[in-house]
Amino acid sequence: MSKAETSNVAQKGSILVVDDEQRIADTLTLILRSQGYNVQVAYDGASGLEIYRTMVPDLVISDVVMPRMNGVDMAIAIRKEFPNARILLFSGQAVSADMLDEARGRGYDFELLAKPVHPNELLKKVNELIGPQVLRT
Repeated sequence: MSKAETSNVAQKGSILVVDDEQRIADTLTLILRSQGYNVQVAYDGASGLEIYRTMVPDLVISDVVMPRMNGVDMAIAIRKEFPNARILLFSGQAVSADMLDEARGRGYDFELLAKPVHPNELLKKVNELIGPQVLRT
């Protein structure tokens, strides 16, 4: 989306999308940007953590199962530094439940959406977590 197109859309909140499957990450980014969100994307957990530290978005939407640093480990690292961070995890793999249970055992609780997620369901959840009109000044 060009700057001219972006200026025609009221900016809502900022979101960081993290998924090692580039096509999924880019698709989620397009959906969210079309709704007026300021979106950054990362294709692995370590990059997601670094981007989070520089942008401190209103919400992180991350895949769980990724190589090197998985989404749960990234989410825990973010929450350690930013305790009020809003994080929404999604996954299509059963192993995610075990990873989330382990995180809960360490005192970290994260919400999980199942892949594939319908765009309307995703937008509804985003609106629940950060509100439909988080305007930047």
